[in-house]
Amino acid sequence: MMISFILNGRPCQVQANVGENVQALLKRLGYRAVRNSDDGAGFAGSDTILLGGAAVNASLLIAAQLEGAEVVTPESLNSYGELTAVQSAMVDCGVVQSGYNDPALALLITDLLTRIAKPTKAQVIDTLSGIFLRESAYQQVFEAVELARQRLMHSDLQSSPQLNVPDFSGDNRFVGKAVAKPDAVKSIQAEPSFVEDFVEEGSCVLRMLRSPHASAYITSIDTSAAEAVEGVVMIIDHRNCPDVYYTPGGQTAPEPSPLDRRMFAQKMRHYGDRVAAVVAESIEAAEAAMKLIVVEYEVLKPVLSIKEAMADDAPIIHQSLISYSAGAPDNLAEMNKFADPRDGKVHFNFPFGGEPHKNIAARGHGDIGDIEKGFAEADVILERTYQSRQVQQLPPEQHLCYTYMDGDRLVCRAATQVPWHLRRKISKVLGIKQNKIHVKKERVGGGFGSKQDILVEEVCAFATYKTGRAVHFRHNREEEFIATSTRHVAEITVKMGAKKDGSITAFDVNFRFNTGPYGNHCLTVPCNAPAISLPLYPCDNVKFAVTTYYSNIVPTGAYQGYGGPKGNFAIQMIVAEMAYELGIDHLKMVEKTRVHEGQKLELLGKVGEGKAPTSVPTAHSCALGKILARGKQMIDWDSVKTDPKKPNIKIGRGVATMMQKSGIPDIDQANATAKLASDGTLIIHSGGADLGTGLDTVVQKLAAEVMQTELTDVHVVSGDTDHCLFDKGAYASSGTCFSGNAARLAAEDLRRQVLNVASGLMKQPVDNLDLEFPGKVICIDGSEKFLSLEQIAEYAECGTGPGQLHGKGSFITSEFAFPYGANFVEVGVDTDTGEVELRKFYALLDCGTPINPDQALGQIYGASMRAIGHTLFECIKYDEKGRVLNANFRDYGAPMIGDLPTDMRAELIPSDDPVGPYGAKSVSEVGVNAAAPAIASAIHDATGVWIRDWHMTPEKVLKALGKL
Repeated sequence: MMISFILNGRPCQVQANVGENVQALLKRLGYRAVRNSDDGAGFAGSDTILLGGAAVNASLLIAAQLEGAEVVTPESLNSYGELTAVQSAMVDCGVVQSGYNDPALALLITDLLTRIAKPTKAQVIDTLSGIFLRESAYQQVFEAVELARQRLMHSDLQSSPQLNVPDFSGDNRFVGKAVAKPDAVKSIQAEPSFVEDFVEEGSCVLRMLRSPHASAYITSIDTSAAEAVEGVVMIIDHRNCPDVYYTPGGQTAPEPSPLDRRMFAQKMRHYGDRVAAVVAESIEAAEAAMKLIVVEYEVLKPVLSIKEAMADDAPIIHQSLISYSAGAPDNLAEMNKFADPRDGKVHFNFPFGGEPHKNIAARGHGDIGDIEKGFAEADVILERTYQSRQVQQLPPEQHLCYTYMDGDRLVCRAATQVPWHLRRKISKVLGIKQNKIHVKKERVGGGFGSKQDILVEEVCAFATYKTGRAVHFRHNREEEFIATSTRHVAEITVKMGAKKDGSITAFDVNFRFNTGPYGNHCLTVPCNAPAISLPLYPCDNVKFAVTTYYSNIVPTGAYQGYGGPKGNFAIQMIVAEMAYELGIDHLKMVEKTRVHEGQKLELLGKVGEGKAPTSVPTAHSCALGKILARGKQMIDWDSVKTDPKKPNIKIGRGVATMMQKSGIPDIDQANATAKLASDGTLIIHSGGADLGTGLDTVVQKLAAEVMQTELTDVHVVSGDTDHCLFDKGAYASSGTCFSGNAARLAAEDLRRQVLNVASGLMKQPVDNLDLEFPGKVICIDGSEKFLSLEQIAEYAECGTGPGQLHGKGSFITSEFAFPYGANFVEVGVDTDTGEVELRKFYALLDCGTPINPDQALGQIYGASMRAIGHTLFECIKYDEKGRVLNANFRDYGAPMIGDLPTDMRAELIPSDDPVGPYGAKSVSEVGVNAAAPAIASAIHDATGVWIRDWHMTPEKVLKALGKL
């Protein structure tokens, strides 16, 4: 049928299918900003448009509803070469991170300021209540609204942003100053950036048939009727997929995770596990074919908890044939007598304590000092168990991939955090050489660790490689909940000893983790729990053990914090409980026992991510003292805590410290090149994968700082396996320290070459030359001689020159750079309902010298809000058969703008670290590690009850109060 309407101010006539979804229609017409993030649930707001002046979700409309209407999409704001007041304010205030939902956000803010010249905070919240921003937590949006309002009134403010961002530049020209992200304009105007923007018409689609059972064997599968459906190109299942076992975890090889996954298996190990993939020429054909696949199952009893997995009579998740690359146990042959061929194989690259036939995926342990002596010296000994629940990363952009052939080469356009690890795994699974695979990391619409794992790409690549057809595979939102990675579940028992004055004498910690059906990250996530929690409270006598169990919950993997949130919850809580038992103010106990700058972290010499550090790490920089003093002042720690208007509301305050790493020393590596173009501008090829966190901005700034040139004269190419050098990927908080340092070293190498060439041209010794802004070589003895970078580049490329100048940087290290921080919280607990209101939430972070302070603040706000969500709202729920009950946005319970703390602030407290570039450390992950214990200790301060099982629901509060 023909539909006529006004689209962005112009008449539009389009042939639409009966019942066609408006989001799909607009996408078909080329309107990229109207995105599908929630399968038409109307929750995420990625598909926001204005219909007759009202904000609506395009996915909730059918084409016929547009007849005669006026439709406005985010593209209506775009003008080539310039930004609107709203768009520019969002860029300048650091709102734009991944950018997936930002065009819709810009449309809503524009509409708000059109209707209301000076909106209140409540009106902003009301307007944005239907948009989901997982990255930035909305806080900087309020600043952007105010700045946009001022710019609409005073156009001269367009180039003079009034930002509430501190300056940490010192003597630097760019490092430490707020600048716009180089890719922000592209994001805010919805130019082609994401994988979905590059899928060509006529490409095949891939749809996955998934297991309805948490544990079962496929006894038969019949795809004949499905294969006969017109438009079906190929069906893949366990009978015709590669017989290769791998780990989905994108980690440096040899991976410290069991290779326990096959593309398709005969045994189903979780609700939503892969049964078969349908490759077809249309969505309709694929979905029709899936309905015709006939599968029969032998259903097994699922294992859902750590307790069930530990039981002597527990069903075994992997009754598999076990093998080792090195270090096989002497009784391996005896163990394999009990293997069931239907369970496939499990391979260990090296021994790390796994016993699959006992449901154990990995083990780790370590100790320092004399644990018995430590407890003997204690005046008080506490032993407590703390638990965490399973939560989802919820990236606005679902997992997706687009593959096609370029001659005899496979091209994979992916939203991945690990392009080089992805290439290696595709090479292994398909059995082809890596030089026949080209991975293009496109813009990532939110990752938070989940896109470190290879969860869609290898199936998509296999389908293309076998058929020669271009294939697009995209998860729906339910698949995001049941078939991607989630946070590991933990049960942690801590025994702690302390003297009456608060001195800690001993820690004995038993970390038990639930890794789910597959063991990706099953060693490294659990071992990170002690590694980034116990060193916050250095103690001479420490013992820990880590055991990770297989189960039939939906898969786990990498998630921001990477073991830190669980470990830190337990350690911070036991310290809080000990302070209460000793009658010591909690904050004073933290200050007395905390880590200090320059301190050797002895325990970290005993725990690593696949191998132990080569030397005992040192806290080279640590601003915790300043952080705790500032937080105490901000929250008015010692003031009276009452609510005179509501006697049932009890006020409490809490604090928790946190730490993280900045990459993985002795394991990971980053590389970059810096190339001088003919006009003296720079092109940096960085292996790093920017996830919206601002890594490309870091690289750009570092290169400009070293080469003393304009930021606009530095262009960054990143994450492309054909055009850049190897980088371990965007994980382990490594971007600034590893990828940034590689770019700095490449620029310094280029700088040396520039000075050497200039030395010959200027007839001056190199020691008398220096680079000066903007991009010229000068004599430091005061001579007026100088050469521009353009002149040097032109000479280098002439017939008598040395050739185009380019520098290379490779960064590895054995040293650690630890970011530190603390959360200070004030809660109001309703003792009648159990509801916890976050009145104040202050996040203070030491990330060394913040290279991008505005973007660093955005990272802190986003991490804090995700941690608040995990603490108070979020949890994946199961029935007794292991089926997920809340695999959608609405039932899951992620926080939105209306759930912000009443007063939420982030502050950067600088330090100077010798490992990171220009004194910088990481910031993206550390912010998730302290919210839960800070809130739990505040609840206790208010009510006298300890909540040791998070998330902390009203029901749990009431139960602890004895009211349920």
